[in-house]
Amino acid sequence: MEKQHTSHILMIAPVQFGFNVQTAESNTFQKATEQHTVQNQALMEFTALVDLLRANGVQVWVVQDTAEPHTPDSIFPNNWFSTHGNAKVAVYPMQAENRRQERRADIISNLADVFSIIDIADYTLAEREGRYLEGTGSMVLDRENNICYACISPRTDAALVKQFCSDFGYQPVLFDAIDRTGKPIYHTNVVMSVGGGFMVICLDCIPNPMHQSAIKDSTDKEIVEITLDQLEAFAGNMLEVQGEDGRPLLIMSSRAHASLRPEQIAKLSCHATLLHTPLTTIENNGGGSARCMMAEIFLPKK
Repeated sequence: MEKQHTSHILMIAPVQFGFNVQTAESNTFQKATEQHTVQNQALMEFTALVDLLRANGVQVWVVQDTAEPHTPDSIFPNNWFSTHGNAKVAVYPMQAENRRQERRADIISNLADVFSIIDIADYTLAEREGRYLEGTGSMVLDRENNICYACISPRTDAALVKQFCSDFGYQPVLFDAIDRTGKPIYHTNVVMSVGGGFMVICLDCIPNPMHQSAIKDSTDKEIVEITLDQLEAFAGNMLEVQGEDGRPLLIMSSRAHASLRPEQIAKLSCHATLLHTPLTTIENNGGGSARCMMAEIFLPKK
């Protein structure tokens, strides 16, 4: 059985971070700000998150982005690859053309120098058919119980979710999730997060009661419900990682943490130590938050 969290995290340091016009149509969380300051502010926020993780015993592998090709969303590496305890890696098809250029063989090769990789499942040919599956953005994995949660959207193809589940031994739980305007929410990891003993989820954005029931019935973890306002503050976009001495840490942005009610904090604190840092520039321009910035490494060490 695979652990739910890991102490090894890979992160991409931004070089030309900014508002990505190609992703904005399907990501209603993006809000452009003054572009001339965005890169410097994003780098400061990125560095603060790396420092927070390392100060609490998380081993962070920082990879520098490259200026060319221009990849404004490279700070979100969990969308193009995922790693697994069976020594397998998955590489994913991305909707935006400029996001496809984030995929870097050198990163996988460098991981292979330290970790065992026996197979790479490459799903990128689906891009030719206009079908996409954006990693652990599109799928929230309960790794301990082999359950894959996915809300269907232009970036998350149901057939590809099922193919991944067949290849990696997961049971799919598919559902629809919509924002205030009725548009599909682009990524599942904005809607929900799964830790070792809890599930954070916004049921208010899931219009089908049968879908809500299927999610609740799929788990025996403590369910902590968040509101649509809290979802929009990225309270669903948190990630449990392993800190010093194996203790679980729940990482989120300061905006997400400030949106939580005292009773929600109390529930989550029973399962993990809550840590947060400001990520406002990254959240506004990129439409993603703390969870999106961390690609987990579950590969066995050599």
